[in-house]
Amino acid sequence: MTRILTVDDSRSMRALLRMTLNGNGFEVVEAEDGQAALDWLEDNEVDLIITDINMPRLDGFGFIEKLRGERRRHVGRPILVLTTECTDDKRARAREAGATGWIVKPFDPERLVAAVRHVVH
Repeated sequence: MTRILTVDDSRSMRALLRMTLNGNGFEVVEAEDGQAALDWLEDNEVDLIITDINMPRLDGFGFIEKLRGERRRHVGRPILVLTTECTDDKRARAREAGATGWIVKPFDPERLVAAVRHVVH
């Protein structure tokens, strides 16, 4: 079963992601911000990460940069950014940090699942 880590400071967004992804056969693990995700990934593995950008302690850009830079075992792990941000400069910054793809909130469940299947298979 594909295991996905969702990283978002919004409890309701994490719940919506969990319902959508679990309902399509994915296992979901959650973190409330980038730092919590980094801590969890020290001892755990996932097939895909879906992260927000605007979060306390460690935002999505910092999370992606640290994950790609310091944690070599996660260098090739697909990372989808799921955020309300939609400017080209933010997308470019996420891509430069190492993001695999970008999805704007609110998300369409079918498109999210299609994107997940595309990057993990």
